[in-house]
Amino acid sequence: MLIAADDTDSSTWMCTTFLATELVRALPDLDLIGLPRLVRLNPAVPWKTRGNGAICIRMGRGIGQPRLCGRIGERDLFCYARSSEEPDPDEVMARCWPVVERWSQKDASDPGLVVTSRPPRPELYWRAVRVIIDREEAVSTLREAGARTFEINSGRGLIGAAAAAAWRPMDRTYEVLAYRERERWGRDRDVSREDIALLDQRFPSTFNNYEHLADRPAIVPHTTCPVLYGIRGDSPLELVRASASVASEPVDRWMLFITNQGTDDHIITEWDRLVPSSSYLVEGVLETLPATIPGGHVLFAMGTRDGRIDCAAYEPSKGFRDIVRRLRPGDRVQVMGELREAPRTLNIEKLNVLELAPSRVKVSNPSCPACGRRTKSAGRGQGYRCRECGIKGLRAETEEEPRQLSPGWYEPPVCARRHLSKPLKRMGVQSTIVV
Repeated sequence: MLIAADDTDSSTWMCTTFLATELVRALPDLDLIGLPRLVRLNPAVPWKTRGNGAICIRMGRGIGQPRLCGRIGERDLFCYARSSEEPDPDEVMARCWPVVERWSQKDASDPGLVVTSRPPRPELYWRAVRVIIDREEAVSTLREAGARTFEINSGRGLIGAAAAAAWRPMDRTYEVLAYRERERWGRDRDVSREDIALLDQRFPSTFNNYEHLADRPAIVPHTTCPVLYGIRGDSPLELVRASASVASEPVDRWMLFITNQGTDDHIITEWDRLVPSSSYLVEGVLETLPATIPGGHVLFAMGTRDGRIDCAAYEPSKGFRDIVRRLRPGDRVQVMGELREAPRTLNIEKLNVLELAPSRVKVSNPSCPACGRRTKSAGRGQGYRCRECGIKGLRAETEEEPRQLSPGWYEPPVCARRHLSKPLKRMGVQSTIVV
C-alpha cells in the first residue's frame, strides 16, 4: 500500500520528510516495503516552499531479509523487499489522515494525502518534475489508479503526492536525514563542522556535503524545521556509516530515503521551443560579452535554435560567475538551467564549454598612418580619427587574448546547487574548482 503526501510544511516550519516518520510511527503493526521515497519536483514551481519535495512510503507485511533503514526513539525501523499481503486501504487512510492534519501547516500550505495499492502512471512523475501541471490532471490519474485521497484547503499537495507515488526510478540517489528533539526546534543546531568537512574524504560516494571555499557545511538547514542534517550519496550503506561519523546534539530519529536528488530528472533535453517555468539543456553561441549588472549577477546573450536568449549566473553562485565572465562572443556552450518568465533568462545550473572562439583584446589606440600620432576615439562604433590630419575610421591595435578557460563542464559551488541538479561527480566528470 503506497502512502504519499505533499505540501504539509511552510517556508520556515516543519518538513514533509518528518511527516514520513510520523506516518510510519502511526502504523506500528505494518512494515516498510522498500525504502521511503523523497521525490523532488519541478524547481520552477512558483508556489513551492523550499525544495518542492514530496514523500511516499509503502507499507505491508514484510517477508524476506529485513534491512535497517531508520530509528524513531528506541525503535529500529526495517524495510523489506516484498510484502505477503496488502493492508486495507480504508483502514490505512483512516489512520493516516489525522497525522497529516496534525502536522500540516494549514495556514501556509495546501496538504494532500494519497493511499493507493496501484501506483499512478509514471508519466505523471515526468510531467510533474519538468512542467507545471494542475490539480485536475493529478486527480484524474489518481482516479484511474483507484486511489483514496485526503486534502486540506485547495489540496494542491495532491499533485506532488501523486507524482511521488508514480515515480519509477531510472536514476536514483539516497539521503539519510537526522531529526532533532522536539524541544530543540527553532534553536541553533549543534553539529560538528569538522566531521562534515571530512565526509567527502571518508565516504567518497557522498556528495554536496561541505562548501570548502566558503568553509561552511551544506548539509545543515538554516530554517527552524525539525531536520538536523541530511547526507546524500550513492550508497545507502555508506550513508548510514557517514551519519554515525558526525558528532552532534542528540538525534531524536533518523530515516534513510531513496530519492531523485542529483539526477537532473528535471532537465528537458529534447524540445521544440523554450517555455518558461521549466528547465532545459540549451546549446548555442555567445553573442555578447558577459556583463555584471547591479546585484552582482552576470549575464550574456546566446543565440540558439529558438532565438536569442539571456543566460544568467546569479550572485549566490559566487566564484562560478568568474568562469562565466571568461566567456567570449563566438564561444559555443551548453547551458543547463531554469527558464524564468520575467525577466526571461536561463538561470545557469551547469555550463559545458564546447568550443572556444578566437578572441582579440585592445592593446592601444591606432597611430595615424600620415603623421604617426596616436589617434582618439571618434565615438561609439565610429573607430578612431587623427585630429591633426583628419583621417577617420581607423581601428584599434589588438592582440590575441590568452583564454583563461578550457573546454569542459563547470558547476556552481555546493551552496548554490539545486536538489535535483546532478553534481559533476555523479556524471563521471572531474569537478572544476572555482575561486
